[in-house]
Amino acid sequence: MTGTTEALGGSAAVDDAARSVARPFYVYAVLANSLFQRGVFVLFLQQRGFSAGQVALLQTLLYLVSGLAELPTGVIADRIGRRASIVIGQLVVAGCLLGQGTFTNYWVFLALFITQGVGMACVSGSDTALLYDLLVRRGATAGYVRIKSRFTMLGTVTSGVAIVVGGQLLRISWGVVYVGSAACLVLSVVVLMSRVPEIRGADAVDEQDGAEGHGDATAWRAMLRVATPALVTLVVVSGLMHATLTPYIIFTQKTLSDQGAGTALVSVVISAGFFVGGLTPLLSDRANRRVGYRVIVPVSLLTLAAALALSGLGLAWVTIAAFLLLVGIPEITAVLVDNVFNEAVPSRHRASLLSMIAFVESALIGIGYLVVGTLMDGLGSSAGMAAYAAVPLLACLLWLPVLFRGAQVTTGIEKPADQKTS
Repeated sequence: MTGTTEALGGSAAVDDAARSVARPFYVYAVLANSLFQRGVFVLFLQQRGFSAGQVALLQTLLYLVSGLAELPTGVIADRIGRRASIVIGQLVVAGCLLGQGTFTNYWVFLALFITQGVGMACVSGSDTALLYDLLVRRGATAGYVRIKSRFTMLGTVTSGVAIVVGGQLLRISWGVVYVGSAACLVLSVVVLMSRVPEIRGADAVDEQDGAEGHGDATAWRAMLRVATPALVTLVVVSGLMHATLTPYIIFTQKTLSDQGAGTALVSVVISAGFFVGGLTPLLSDRANRRVGYRVIVPVSLLTLAAALALSGLGLAWVTIAAFLLLVGIPEITAVLVDNVFNEAVPSRHRASLLSMIAFVESALIGIGYLVVGTLMDGLGSSAGMAAYAAVPLLACLLWLPVLFRGAQVTTGIEKPADQKTS
């Protein structure tokens, strides 16, 4: 009886520790995703006189530069601190948003999108590494999937609300939309600085057993230690999934517009899509326990292929229905895969290795934008979207050997203390 009581008390203490770590991240998620221009910025760029190809080039540069910057920014985050890297990145993005709301020249936009890509790279990898290692420090990593699903939900739902608010702010001016977004990013930085402790790679490694033997290893050597063929395949497949989902969400704006939907309807649909994509990650913990990421991955890819194919029919109501019904499923997969990546990489180099993974994803997203833009310019928006369904189908084929062979994804070289003793 005493042992049972102690176990329950220990579980409650772990839950309390997880909640104390998670609360400021939830507030940060809301502020960092209050980007009022997100749902209609393609229309904003079109009003600036930019073609679909030029918009695609801007997005391609954004993600390619972000991908290239992932590697140095990840190393810097492990050295100077994950929180410091996030703060720098969000302030850079805020400055770029202010510039986009001010200038009209395409070459200036190219420079702003390139700079924004660097800012995004500073945040990418660092936020997940900071959250995960703070949970490691408190012995609460068992709750990571649940916390990350809520973090994702809050961020995505906030994005949906911000799109609606942005549509209202647009009645004043585009400048107000972009200034409001930048202000929210600055407030997110304030929350981090006041509520979240700093943590570096050297700090984090002390929280993991068995890390001493690799204390002098570089991030590249650490990556070679954990890079099983199945993990490498998962990185590529996850990158292709994001390279499908991200352009699909963004260019659905143009597809619906070309299919006869008005700007107000497009804004509502994209906003609703963010709500759907925000609520479905709450199912991640249950999906992880009952199904697992191995099965969820191909389901998400086939879902994306179906959504793109249905968009190719040229009927606005079909495109809307497919978008709202199917866009949320890949968000569940993203949470589960993120957990696998965190379990696979050592703590000392966590930000660096997650940045390497994000580099692959960003590069594929950038290429995806370019391909989608080219297809839409050449075939039309509907047919171009349908043709792009080949990408998630290719990713599904790459994943099938891992699914059926049951290949090992993680090496298990490091496990958080609470998982070792469970």
